[in-house]
Order: sequence, then C-alpha cells, then structure tokens
Amino acid sequence: MRAALLIQRWYRQYVARLEMRRRCTWNIFQSIEYAGEQDQIKLYNFFGYLMDHFTPASSERNLISHIFRENNICRNVDWERYFCYKSIEQLHSRYVLQLLGETWRLLRILPNISQISTCHSKEITICGDLHGHLEDLLLVFYKNGLPSSEKPYVFNGDFVDRGKDSLEILLILFSFLLVYPNDVHLNRGNHEDHIVNLRYGFTKEVLGKYRLHGKKILKLLQKIFSWLPLATVIDNKVLVLHGGISDTTDLHLISRVDRHKYVSALRPPKRKRQNRSGMTDSDLEDDDPTAKPVDSSRRRVHSLTHSSSTGTRHEVQRRSLQGLNNRVTCSVEEELKERRRQAGLSQSYGDLRNSLANSDSDPDSGELLESYGDEWKQIVDMLWSDPMPQDGCVPNEVRGGGCYWGPDVTEEVLRRHNLTLLIRSHECKQEGYEFCHNRRVLTIFSASNYYEVGSNRGAYIRMGPDLVPHFIQYQANRATRALTLRQSVGRTERSALRALREKLFAHKSDLISSFQEYDPENTGLISLGHWACAMEAVLRLGLPWRVLRTQLVGDTLDGMLDYHLWFRELSITEPNTELSNASLLETMYKHHSNLETIFRIIDTDNSGLISFEEFRQTWKLLSSHLQTEISDEAISDLAVSIDFNKDGSIDINEFMEAFRLVGGDLLQNEGDPH
Repeated sequence: MRAALLIQRWYRQYVARLEMRRRCTWNIFQSIEYAGEQDQIKLYNFFGYLMDHFTPASSERNLISHIFRENNICRNVDWERYFCYKSIEQLHSRYVLQLLGETWRLLRILPNISQISTCHSKEITICGDLHGHLEDLLLVFYKNGLPSSEKPYVFNGDFVDRGKDSLEILLILFSFLLVYPNDVHLNRGNHEDHIVNLRYGFTKEVLGKYRLHGKKILKLLQKIFSWLPLATVIDNKVLVLHGGISDTTDLHLISRVDRHKYVSALRPPKRKRQNRSGMTDSDLEDDDPTAKPVDSSRRRVHSLTHSSSTGTRHEVQRRSLQGLNNRVTCSVEEELKERRRQAGLSQSYGDLRNSLANSDSDPDSGELLESYGDEWKQIVDMLWSDPMPQDGCVPNEVRGGGCYWGPDVTEEVLRRHNLTLLIRSHECKQEGYEFCHNRRVLTIFSASNYYEVGSNRGAYIRMGPDLVPHFIQYQANRATRALTLRQSVGRTERSALRALREKLFAHKSDLISSFQEYDPENTGLISLGHWACAMEAVLRLGLPWRVLRTQLVGDTLDGMLDYHLWFRELSITEPNTELSNASLLETMYKHHSNLETIFRIIDTDNSGLISFEEFRQTWKLLSSHLQTEISDEAISDLAVSIDFNKDGSIDINEFMEAFRLVGGDLLQNEGDPH
C-alpha cells in the first residue's frame, strides 16, 4: 500500500508538471498570435488615418488608397462582366472563377442570419475554424460523412489563412453549398477579410497557385467574403456565430444590416449625406449607367480641404509623413482608441451621433464623416470578440478588435432573444472544444495541430433535435497518435520557445535599454525579478515570465543575470547580409510581418516585384507607423544589397526569406525537462 501511494503521488506530480508546461506553452503561442492580430489592426488603422488626413494628391495617400476601394459599391452588371470566365483558356482558372461566380450569386440571396431546423431523422454537424488545414476537413468528412440533405453542416468561419490549402477548402465548401444550398451553411469569420489575408498567407497562396488570374480570383473572393452570412440559428434556440457578442448585440439589427458593405470589418464604410438635388451616391450609381464606383475614402479628405480657413487648407495640403502636427502624430494606440470612440465601441450611439454632428465636415459640400457606427460595431463584435470569466463587457485590447464579454452579458443576450446556447469558434482550444459561462457558451475549433504538431486536437459537434451537443475529437496528423503525452508536450514546448526566443532577439535593443534602467551602475547584471519586469514591459505578452525563467535563462551569478551574455546564448542565427546598419536590421526582424503586408499592398499588379522607389516608400510608411527615423541612405544601401540580379526591382518573397531570423541550436540546454 505504501509503495502504491508513493507511485500514485509521483505520477500525479509528473502529470501536474506536464500540464503546467503545456499551459505555459499554450500561453506563449496564444500571446504571440494575438499580438500579431493587434499589430495588423494597428497597421490598418494607421493606413486609414493616412487616408483620412492626407490630401488626395499626396504620394503616401495614393500609395495605399487602393486597399480601401473595397467600399466601392459597384453595379452588379459590372461585376458580371469583370468576372466573365468564358474567355479564359486556362482550365483551372476558368472553373475556379465559374464556381466562385455561382457562389457569389447564391450568397447574395441568403439572409444575414440563416435559420435551420433539426428533425428526428438527422443531426446537424457544426465545425469551427479550419484555417487552411485541408486534412482536417477531409478527416471530418471521412468520420462524419459528406454534406447532403440528410447530413447538414454549419461551418463557422475562418476557412482561410495560416494553413497551406485555404483555397482548396473554399472550393470544396462552395461546391457543397451550391449542390445543397439548404443544408450547407457558411458563417463569416474574422479571417474572411482581405486585409487580414494580406498578413496571414491567403493572398500569397492564391497568387502563388494562380499566377495568371490570381488577381481576379482574389477580387471575387473579397465580394464573396462580404456576402457570407453572419450567423446561424438552429431551431430558434442555438445561436452559431464566429466570434461572440457584446452587451449591445441585437440580432434584429444584425438581420437588417447590408452586410456586403463590410468587405473589411476593420474599417466602417462611410456614406454621403444627400446632396442638394436629394440624390445620394448610391442613387446616382444605380440610375446612371455612366456612374463610376464611389471612392468613400475621399470624403474625409474632401471635408478637410474645404475647411473654412484658406490657411488651414493650404497647411493640410502640404503635410507629409515627416511633418505632421501633434494631432496627426498621435500614436497608433491613441488613434485606435479614437476610432473605437467614433465607432461607438466605448460610448453610446447617441454620443456617437453627437460627436459626428460636431465634426469639421462642411455641411454644404454634400460630404459626410458619418459611419455606420452602430451596425459596424455589431459586426466587429460578432467576428472578433472573446468570452471572459468576469461579468461585464470591455474592449478586447489583446486582439485589438471586438470585446471581452462576461457571463452576465451571455445570460442577458440569450434571454432577450429566447436562446439557450451560444456556439462560437475564433479561439484555439487544446481539446478542440470548451464550455464557459455556466455551459451557455461553447467554443468549437476544428483545426488540429494548429500551433505545432501535437499542440491541440480538432473537434466538431453533432446536434440532434434535443439540442444537446456531442463532441468528436481527432488528430489529423498520424504522427501525433504515436507520441506519448510527454513527447507531445516536449515537442510543442520546443516550438513555442523557439518562436519566443526569436521575438526576444528581435526586441534586443529595447530589452537592453529596459535592463539598463535596473542597472544604473552599468554592471551588466540585473536580478531575475527585474528581468521578468523588463520582459513584460517591452513585449507586453502577458506571459508568466517567472515560470518561464528556467526555460529561458541558464546559469546566474548569485541570482543575478548577465544580460549581455544571455542574449549571446539565445543562439539565433542572423541571415547573411551585407548591410551594416544594425538598427535597420533589427527593425526589419521585429516588424517583418508588417513589412510584408505593406509590400503586398504596394504590389498592385501582384507580380511579386516592387521597384526601388516603391521599396523606399514602403520603408517610409513603416517608419512613420513606428515613429522612427530611417535614413534614405540606409534604405538605398539595403535595396542595392538585396537586388541580387541587379535588375532594379526586388522580389518580395526572396527579400522576406533572406531576412528571416533562423533559430540555431536553440534548445541545446533543454532536452526534455522534467
């Protein structure tokens, strides 16, 4: 008995340690993921700021103006003509465009909120995020059966990005949607957004697979994403949507929204007030066959250039990225808060209308700063929000969009709409699903091995007429099935620590500056407590640094850390470059995702190449976004050093690969820690 008790106690401690390591690993992956999403939203809001505050003629504004043309409301006949596939000889592109065109036509007649019902003879299957993991989708079909009138499915958004087979997933799901329009239901996710796709891989995937007609395919997919339904209700009792809700969620309002206006949910569309003739832009566009698409991004600029003071107008017109006043040079965080305020994310809609009424737009110009604040907030909340254990509803500062909502909000929204359960996705869960809020909210995630092989299971739900969810879990990668728990945790942990160490190295200068604040005598030594404080102050990842210390810090001298030696021991291999500007290299390492996003925005013809001048303007945009100075000389040296074939242009993919950080023997002292 004593021996059995000793073994039992040892085993419990062993499992507890593994679970602690697994949770720390999970925190690392999730913190880095959410920090990237927040960074993307900040960058996009910065672009929006430029569009709103620069004159139409400014080069910086023209450089990024085309990314906002998604708000143009184009007549249907023009889209039919633009996406005509009959003249295309390439087999795959022809049928892809044909399939996407038919999907777009079908989606346009669907409601914002799909209503479906169960019966005694069939169950409804609900799948969460797939994120380009085709093997997960095929495994679900293998285990559960193909979609049909007897096997209805709800796919809850985030079909694309991160994985390598996003387009194949879309084509399969759209095909089943066309064959079984009453039994296959697709909800929109926050990654069904072309601005998000610029950063997380779907844009690159489509252009790589369809070099000749990739641009047309992407444009049509933008329209399709904007027409995807926003939610599904099962038997009038179960609400299925991608992200979540807020204390202002109103399904009646959502059901009336013109959802196709929100091609990107990151920026609300702006509309014009009626002009003197009583006609709006959309009136003119529908009635006048010669009317051109409306560039809604011009409206704010128009109101600025028609301000009452001629001196002010001239001042606005001569602004540049390097010479903005205090208002324009406010931080991206402040700008993001201001946009939230303008959109009603932190105030009532009445206050929003009052603030818009007091804006500086010219009432006689026919222009209006007004945005669809209340309905836009509803859509952002549905796509971006996450549940939290505490009561209340607060802005989601971690992701940068949507909100955190508590159990009290869940109870109120479900009661108000006579619902019993909310099913959502949007968050990766280790077991593929998770209940919260007294089992009134259920998260389902269908992409297994999302962060790393063995990091998580995928799952889907079967729900019959009793509306009780039954879960089926799986691992799509066969290799993970042979791993023990210890091997799986160790493998995932090594991957997470590798990603974290690369992030530490990319913030080397900021970290050293923070360490030196705790080292006034410049000894090169700081305490481990100060090390943990500095790490969080710089990286803002919300990680348990004291717990992670054993994984990140080796030997210490009487509890003091030599931080210069510590950086050398990170064992990050720098790419081979001829560039001597260390600060520029570090900026590139730290913000390579932002840099790639800007590159793909500037690459208007989707050729994968940008000129030296476009390269220079890319860096100017990035330096303005970061509020740092990067000299023209340094940029020119960088451009010359990476133009390997000396043709005067830069290959985006080669550039990003050449300057990517590479992990060396990162885990030489780790092994598989107990």
